[in-house]
Amino acid sequence: MCILQRIWRYLPIQIFTLLVLCMTATVPAAAGALPIQSFFDHPALSSAQLSPNGRYVAMLVPAKDSYVRLGVMDVTEHVPKVLASFDDADISQFHWVNNERLVFEAGDRSVGAGDQHQGSGLYAINRDGKEFRQLVERSFQLLAARSSNTYNVLPANTYFCAAIHDSDDIYVCQFDVTWGRAKDRSVKSENLLRLNTKTGRSTIVERPGVTIAWGIERHGEPRTATTIDGDLESVFYRDADQKKWRKLAEFNTYAGAGFMPYSFGPDGSMYVRSRNGKDKASLYRYDLGKNSIDPEPLVSLKDYDFSGSIIHNDKKILGVRFETDADDTKWLDPEMQAIQKTVNELLPSTVNQISVPYRPETPYMLVQSFSDIQPTVYFLYDSASKKLAMLGSSMPQIDPQQMSPKDMVRYKARDGLEIPAYLTMPKGAGKKNLPLVVLVHGGPYVRGGSWRWNREVQFLASRGYAVLEPEYRGSTGFGWRHFKAGWKQWGLAMQDDIADGAKWAVAQGVADPKRICIAGASYGGYATLMGLINDPDLYRCGFEWVGVTDINLMYDVSWSDTSNEYLKYGMPLLVGDQAKDSAQLKATSPLVNAARIKQPLLLAYGGADARVPLVHGTKFRDAVKATNLDVEWIQYPEEGHGWRLQKNNVDFWSRVENFLDKNIGKQ
Repeated sequence: MCILQRIWRYLPIQIFTLLVLCMTATVPAAAGALPIQSFFDHPALSSAQLSPNGRYVAMLVPAKDSYVRLGVMDVTEHVPKVLASFDDADISQFHWVNNERLVFEAGDRSVGAGDQHQGSGLYAINRDGKEFRQLVERSFQLLAARSSNTYNVLPANTYFCAAIHDSDDIYVCQFDVTWGRAKDRSVKSENLLRLNTKTGRSTIVERPGVTIAWGIERHGEPRTATTIDGDLESVFYRDADQKKWRKLAEFNTYAGAGFMPYSFGPDGSMYVRSRNGKDKASLYRYDLGKNSIDPEPLVSLKDYDFSGSIIHNDKKILGVRFETDADDTKWLDPEMQAIQKTVNELLPSTVNQISVPYRPETPYMLVQSFSDIQPTVYFLYDSASKKLAMLGSSMPQIDPQQMSPKDMVRYKARDGLEIPAYLTMPKGAGKKNLPLVVLVHGGPYVRGGSWRWNREVQFLASRGYAVLEPEYRGSTGFGWRHFKAGWKQWGLAMQDDIADGAKWAVAQGVADPKRICIAGASYGGYATLMGLINDPDLYRCGFEWVGVTDINLMYDVSWSDTSNEYLKYGMPLLVGDQAKDSAQLKATSPLVNAARIKQPLLLAYGGADARVPLVHGTKFRDAVKATNLDVEWIQYPEEGHGWRLQKNNVDFWSRVENFLDKNIGKQ
């Protein structure tokens, strides 16, 4: 059922279907599960942003059977129009420069990573369609032939970084295009340039070292620069009346001390993310006069590291957005608290993120509404009339009533460490004795799951499988102790955490102990293979894609995109030292231990993968097939580290469906 039909009562006016056409939705069959393509279709509306004054909303929408276009609409007139489009490319991202001008980038979602031979470019256009200008080239081939005094169009290794309020200027960043392609894979500086979107002229900002991050305050002045030198990270600050950078702090990038500049308030105050000696990272104000972090945090979360953003207009900080088990917003402004309450009453079953204009001239705000069972739906909210008007759904073919609920659970690992995890129960399948897929996130040093709708998880659940997503030790977002407990634990305690999650699901009566399959991508692929090796009686089968198959290969393969600094300082500390930990790396190598895998296995790799090069897959395939006849191999030559193309997503998950049905399906 088209979601527009479900929420018609919130529409005070007819809005031309606002460029997002429910008629483009894939219509599911009257009975049975949704087709695979419904889960892996491209979004019908992939982005929407208000102009700084709140009078206009810009959106990315695809033409039927064609490329994605940039549309814009006056929020008071509700007459949308196509502002920009390409005959041979999608518009992939856009940003408001000011109330009258936008910049946008190009891409092609029908081309795989291995066939990507152009950059994203950068283009500028007025809201009325005038003064179009190309700012950045798309072709990397032109880099070598460029003149050093050319300023009209910047080279293809240049990308949008930040807008500047009340200006036609923006900031763009330039990256070294040889990084990851040459023998020298050292981290290179991210150069910052101030670029005028009408003249094309740019000036470079002086940097204090090998700069990897910049902080720009609301008036458009670069205030912070974060540099890297080996394993030392430094934060520099430049005062408004000074030309030179001064160092605020220096710390080991892996030791968990120090801080990360996060945002600037309208009054110039600087806010940072830091542990500040505690287990959980919080949001603090940084006192530039004292060169120290304030003792009390602005936002501190009991069970989670702070991750989110500060919301402000031109006058003050309004609130803070963050994630716990789900996304949430803490409004500091009483008026915004009341608005959030009203919106939540209109949309009671979803997370409703409200975006406010920088300097509002209308009562309109943008609302992104989503949940575990509902892909993002965009609304305009009129705070004067207290009414919602729907802009469109990102996935109109998905009926939330057919999706499966997800909850965060916690279980104890065998050594007593508490492991958070997301558990998705297939709708209508009951809650006992189900086939289970343990889906292991990649990284591994990231937070893997969220309460948002996830196409892969929902697809598996739609086929009757419970899905467990463990946040094993080493995952970030749950405190320093949880993260550090995963150091040098690939294939060891990290692997035990995953197995203990599967055993917990059995003990809860959720999972059938004879129908458990382990799966994942990247590190999750490594964990899939090690799970089959370490716990052959627990896992009936495994499927993995773009998975690491040997830690030593991560060091030795010269054509990966891993930096020299991470190989020298990060991996020996977090994963294992090739010399000092050689016995451990051998014992925890799926490639070395491939003969121990007897369960059915599905492997898939991208031919153009620079993160986990194809050799990881081919070497392991040859090794495991020598002793296991039940191995399916898939190679997508044009893909990189994951599947970009819709056809390959549909093909891969069709194979997964058949694989699971054969091995842990209904019995």
